[in-house]
Amino acid sequence: MTHLFDDDALTGVLGHMNGDHGDDNLLIARAFAADAGIEDGEITASIMTGFDGDGGVWQATLADGSTAEVAVPWPAGPISERREVRREIVALYDEACRRLDLEPRPHA
Repeated sequence: MTHLFDDDALTGVLGHMNGDHGDDNLLIARAFAADAGIEDGEITASIMTGFDGDGGVWQATLADGSTAEVAVPWPAGPISERREVRREIVALYDEACRRLDLEPRPHA
């Protein structure tokens, strides 16, 4: 059964991702767009809209102004602890950089 995080976890992580990591959201959406049936070049913006124990969800804005959902499973598999969310998002960021042939920045 998929783990559902509480409202505090959702608010905290989404606020941080959308407030401090907008560029990372765009990279992740572009890198995993093909998995959602979207051409990565169509995506002009992205925000993280949710997550659960199975993965994260980003809303991608396309060049024509429409939006599409990009759902990405966590690389290490299902999680159930808030502290694991950061680890998985960092892994998604690293994989996004690999897919897009970009050099990832160091992680603190």
